[in-house]
Amino acid sequence: MTTKPFGGLGSQLKDKILQQALERRLRATENPPPPPRANADGVANVPEAFCSFSHHPGYQQLRILHEGASRLGIESPFFRLHEGRAGAHSRIDGREVLNFASYNYLGLSGHADVNAAARAAIDDYGTSVSASRIVSGERPLHRALESALASLYGTDDAIVMVSGHATNVTVIGHLFGPRDLIVHDEFIHNSVIQGAQLSGAKRMSFPHNDWAALDALLSRQRLDFERVLIVLEGIYSMDGDFPDLPRFIDIRNRHRCFLMVDEAHSLGVMGEHGTGIREHFQVAPGDVDIWMGTLSKTLSGCGGFIAGELALIEHLKFLAPGFLYSVGISPPLAAASLASLRCLQAEPWRVARLQHNGRYFLARAREAGMNTGSSTGLAVVPVIVGGSARATRLSNAMLEAGINVQPILYPAVPEKSARLRFFMSSEHSEAELAHAIDVLGGLLERF
Repeated sequence: MTTKPFGGLGSQLKDKILQQALERRLRATENPPPPPRANADGVANVPEAFCSFSHHPGYQQLRILHEGASRLGIESPFFRLHEGRAGAHSRIDGREVLNFASYNYLGLSGHADVNAAARAAIDDYGTSVSASRIVSGERPLHRALESALASLYGTDDAIVMVSGHATNVTVIGHLFGPRDLIVHDEFIHNSVIQGAQLSGAKRMSFPHNDWAALDALLSRQRLDFERVLIVLEGIYSMDGDFPDLPRFIDIRNRHRCFLMVDEAHSLGVMGEHGTGIREHFQVAPGDVDIWMGTLSKTLSGCGGFIAGELALIEHLKFLAPGFLYSVGISPPLAAASLASLRCLQAEPWRVARLQHNGRYFLARAREAGMNTGSSTGLAVVPVIVGGSARATRLSNAMLEAGINVQPILYPAVPEKSARLRFFMSSEHSEAELAHAIDVLGGLLERF
């Protein structure tokens, strides 16, 4: 007689047991193999982990995660193929779905004026500038976009790069060094951490949005370093909350530090006119030394930018490796972002509707008893559901019900904080938002 594994156990208990086993196996992969050594014949004895990608610890962890999902009977929710424009709605596997997995906050990706601008740029300049901008890749669109961004932030100038992630990596990695200190919110984006590691500076984090803890840290540490950079985000994309920026500006001033704010998710979202956290708090442009943002969300292109004083921007244009040695942003992308910026300014109703939708969704979720963490309802609302297995099952079940929302799983978040992350759009209707909450509420009772 064959006995089935976990026979007689409930599904939630089986998920918990398998999840614990998965976590143990993942921790085991963190133990490094023995170092390379020479054998008696002088031939190098090198562990497979050091000379085979299939034995690389990162790949081994990935295989364990895939195996764990298979044993739990969970289909992967990642790399879902969208068959057209993704906004408040999308098309997956030939079926129209309600979409909450897009950064197209204001519905400008696919806007007629934005598409027309991109097509015109291709006609005028082609699809690539085919060189770094300092060599022969400069085009009028680059300068027009940078001028518009500088005007938006009230700064001297701005610089646009081909990747948002690479913007943080190259700017932080270039401007700071081994005698400096970089302090950041514990939930800061990976690109900031990568930039700090590249710089060689000492890196320290402080508890999420805790300005008092940062103040205490700098009171102890500031005088041990030359330059100090504080890095925050305008809106934290995992939690949908934001820092008390004036408090951090005061700390920046008292401790004589640089302050950098990553506005990837707050431009187009915060402030009456959507111009970001600066407008929300009514702070002066110069109160923040480095304004960073991306072109791929509200501005419906692809790339990153820095806005700030002339000395900063000129320095980056001539010396930052990620700009100096990279091709310039492609003409259609620059044109799309510039047109999106103009739409943002010409159509403020989009911002008002996005903010209304976020508040409405958050209120309905809380009324339904859902755990939305610290979200403020500005574009990003997580629903924290517990374990990764449960979050994945819920995501797949939501898709079956015609609603696309992605799970955020361990180790991206602590295992007990796995969640479904809802991105709002100005194009969602109240009825669609209410429907999503109703469907999720029913599924939470089942899973």
